[in-house]
Parts: sequence; structure tokens; C-alpha cells
Amino acid sequence: MEGKLAAPGFWEEAGQAGDLLKERAALLQALADWEQRAKQVEDLEVLLELAQEEDDHRAFKEVTADLAKLAHPFRDWELKLLMATEEDRKNAIVTIHAGAGGTEAQDWAEILTRMYLRYAERKGFKTETLDLLPGDEAGIKSITFTTSGPYAYGFLKGESGIHRLVRISPFDASGRRHTSFAAVQVLPEVDDRIDIEVHDKDLRIDTFRASGPGGQHVNKTSSAVRLTHLPTNLVVISQTERSQHRNRELAMKVLRARLHDLERRKREEKKQELQEAQMDIAWGSQIRSYVLQPYRLIKDHRTKHEEGNVDAVLDGDLDAFVEAFLLSQGK
Repeated sequence: MEGKLAAPGFWEEAGQAGDLLKERAALLQALADWEQRAKQVEDLEVLLELAQEEDDHRAFKEVTADLAKLAHPFRDWELKLLMATEEDRKNAIVTIHAGAGGTEAQDWAEILTRMYLRYAERKGFKTETLDLLPGDEAGIKSITFTTSGPYAYGFLKGESGIHRLVRISPFDASGRRHTSFAAVQVLPEVDDRIDIEVHDKDLRIDTFRASGPGGQHVNKTSSAVRLTHLPTNLVVISQTERSQHRNRELAMKVLRARLHDLERRKREEKKQELQEAQMDIAWGSQIRSYVLQPYRLIKDHRTKHEEGNVDAVLDGDLDAFVEAFLLSQGK
């Protein structure tokens, strides 16, 4: 990678340079984190040996406590190994819609929003609200926000779907139990920059005599150029210039533009497929229930994972649910 940074013309391509610098920074941070954890493990091994030699129970307790602290980051790295797609490493776009039910559902949508914002804070992700529609009396009707950080989409993708809440309504003077719904949609952030690189091995270049106007020279020399892009079978012809070199230059310019448009349309189709798939999930299935009354339990209906500490989960402690989902997908 360092060789690429020093390559001639590297800094002239701002988009490419920016992407590579981000990748470099992420790799350096991952390496630094790994070296730090490895050093901590090494120190604990030494402390454990001393504790065994001196039969020091206090030192044993310290080692146990420190090992428990290390378990989370190592588990985090293990989960990242299950995120193999390009989308998993991207930032996430999260949208939450209150279901039918007026104020009750809108309050539930706001509770879910706080849960995800707190989760993002725990993971070190940055968030930015793009759109917010407040509720009529309380809560929110809908919200869209970005979650930025390494593997943000990978960690959050399993949250797409219907979330169901059962509780005694704070808005019902009779104290009756209510069931509310909210839909969560998580999409990977799409980079609009499209880098088009055309390799010589992917081109077939034919030259021939131009047939159009341009004077005697154009008609008597093989100055016209036909480029065939083999992977896509796109064909571009340029024959208006007297110079074969210039015709090839113009043909390449047209070819790059057509490849750019082709790639853009592919990206748009893929984005549309993701949105349609996520919306089908969001409005067509119930993925998790949050029961606050008559008992307290949160259950994921896909993985069967359950948590009794409802307050902790609603405060952003989603790690167990995220882990259960990723492990179920990795089987």
C-alpha cells in the first residue's frame, strides 16, 4: 500500500486517494488494536505465572477481571470475520417508521431510535440525522439517520424488520395493556463515485479506413479505430479525426463514459433490489418482541435468543442479539 501512495500521479485522483487513505487508516488502527490486545494478554500471562508461584489469590482475581474485559473486543473481531461482503464494511442508513396506533406507536418508534443511537455510541459509531418527522402528541412518526464506522452495516443489518412492544400504556388512563409496532429498515450506504479502469487485455482494437468526410488523407489511411470491450461487448468507433492516435483517444473517452453509465445503472438496480428486499422484510415479518407486561422479556423470533434485562437492551446493549443473528447467518 505504501508503494501505491508514492506512485506517480496517485494524488491526482482525489477519489481513489481518499478511499485508499481511509483503508490505510483502518488497517493501521486494526493493527494497533491487535498489538495492544496482544501485549495485554502477554502481561496477563506473566501475572498469572507469578500468582501461581506465590499462590496469590488477589492476583488471581485481577487476572480473571482483566480477562473478562478482553473477552468483548476479541468477540468483536470474531464477529467481523463473519461479515465477508463489501456491504458489511460500509456505513449504515437506518430508517424507523411508527406502525398503526397513533401516539402509542410513535412513542415506541422514539424508544427504538434511542436504543439504536445508544448502541452506536457504545460501538464508537458516529450518527447523523437526515430526516425526522415528529409525532402528533409524543414520539416520532419516522426518522432516518446514518451510522458511520467500520462494519456499521454488518452489525446493524439484522435489525431490519418489525419490532413489537407489549406494555401498560403510559397514555391510557385506564392502565390497559397495549401492543405497538414499528418497522426498522437498515441499508448500506452507497458510494456514488464510480472508478472506471479499462485494461488492455479487455480490449480488441481494430483499425480501418474511414468512410466518412475528412479529406483525402482520412480516406487513404487506416486512421479509423474500433474498440471492443470484451467483458461487456460494448463497441465504440471513432473515425472523424485524421490521426489514428486521436481517434483512439476519442473512442476511449466514449467507452469510459458508456462503462460509467453501465456501472451506474447496475449500482442503481442493486440498490433498488436491496431496498425492495429490506422493505419486504420490514413490513412482512415480526423479528423481535419486547414484552414489559405481564412479564419482562425480549425475544428474537429468528434466532430464539432471549434477554431478561429489558432496561439494558433498550439502553443500547444489543450485542447479544447482534451476535446471535450473525452466528445464525454464518452456519
